[in-house]
Formats: sequence, structure tokens, C-alpha cells
Amino acid sequence: MEVLRQARGQLAELTGMEAESVSSFEQTEEGWALEVEVLELERVPDTMSLMATYQVELDPDGQLTGYRRVRRYERGRADARGGR
Repeated sequence: MEVLRQARGQLAELTGMEAESVSSFEQTEEGWALEVEVLELERVPDTMSLMATYQVELDPDGQLTGYRRVRRYERGRADARGGR
């Protein structure tokens, strides 16, 4: 759990956006790989807010080594890609 908290904090520090949730988390040979859901643009109603999924990579100690946005979507939209 500490690794997740560190990752969310480091991503927020770099992007200026707060992570809402971690949707994927796995240990890799290089450390950790996560997918983090972030609120990019708040709108009214909330279902129209713009969200993004960031792929985050951490070393074995939980230090962020890289991140990239892999998709953007409206909060209220079902995912057409199936499974993501």
C-alpha cells in the first residue's frame, strides 16, 4: 500500500493533478507497473469531467521512473475498448 501512496503522490507532484484511483498494479522485473486514473478537467455535470489513465513505472523501492498518458475519456462514458 505504501508503494501505491508514493506513486500517487509522485505523479501528482509531476503533473499537478491528483490521482483518483489505481486501476492496475503489478510487480515487474524492473519494479512496479501501475495504471492510475486522474481527473484532468472538472466539468459540470461531473459525468462530463475529463479523465485520463496514466501508465506509471516505479523502481523496486517505489520511486517513479517514468509515466505516460495512455488514454483520455469522459467520466460518464462506457469504455468501447472492452476491458480497459
